Amino acid sequence: MSGPAPAVAAVRNAVRGCVADLAPGDLVLVGCSGGADSLALAAALAFVAPRGGLRAGGVTVDHGLQEDSAGRAASVASVLSGLGLDPVRQVSVSVERAGGPEAAARSARYAALSSVAAELGAAAVLLGHTLDDQAETVLLGLARGSGPRSLAGMPPRRGVFRRPLLGLRRPVTAAACAALGLDPWEDPHNADRRFARVRVRLDALPALEAALGPGVAEALARTAGQLRADAEVLEKISAERTRGDSPLSASSLAGLPGAVRTRVLRSAALAAGCPAGALTAGHVARLEELVTGWHGQRWIDLPGGVRASRRAGKLCFEN
Repeated sequence: MSGPAPAVAAVRNAVRGCVADLAPGDLVLVGCSGGADSLALAAALAFVAPRGGLRAGGVTVDHGLQEDSAGRAASVASVLSGLGLDPVRQVSVSVERAGGPEAAARSARYAALSSVAAELGAAAVLLGHTLDDQAETVLLGLARGSGPRSLAGMPPRRGVFRRPLLGLRRPVTAAACAALGLDPWEDPHNADRRFARVRVRLDALPALEAALGPGVAEALARTAGQLRADAEVLEKISAERTRGDSPLSASSLAGLPGAVRTRVLRSAALAAGCPAGALTAGHVARLEELVTGWHGQRWIDLPGGVRASRRAGKLCFEN
């Protein structure tokens, strides 16, 4: 008896390794848009979970950004149920415009997935990001000057979220869907060059491959992994150096190493409401001037309608 197609086996193996640490009976959810990546992931989870003693469910998020998006979400939910996933949830969200449509949709999606995971007591939520997505994220971060954190890309795990497909390319997930007879949905936004990520996908990465040869995406993904290890160490140091003191005290901040100080400032800005995708290294550098280059300047306007200023020796953030 022949085994599954190589692409199907590759996706299943990635999922199997990703959930190997979970306990029997744990619920694992998959976030699925209906595209090839998340659909292949959902099919793999439906196969792997029961064989590992796990429960498997699915969530699809309706962002309300396209005509008949509710009908599309209902169709995806039906496919997930057809794969054997249970429970399956269809969630509608309202997408704000702060930080740009891409960042706003991402924030709404993660909030919805987190809410469903908490409601159902899920041990993990699997996301369908691939090596190609990772390479695009790194290149976008480089172009925006967002610093090492963005260049570190998407982590394999963060909180309840896990990304088992970061080592696989998009052609693998497409081949897996084809082998399983699944019909992925082609999101028209993925061909809309108004979006920066689409321009990177369709124009920038192919141009780099043409100029530098194949393997650019893999190299960018490797770079992300290397920088992530460094960033995690610096984050740990940042937490240790600011514990027990006010992290927004100008004197406390001034005494920190620059690499640690910028991380504290970025975390404070995010906590104040700045969208992560819109906050750049340039914004953080202006915040740092309030600490190391203070000469009585007024406030700094940051993404998301956040304003930062220095008052009475402390950095203050207001909306």
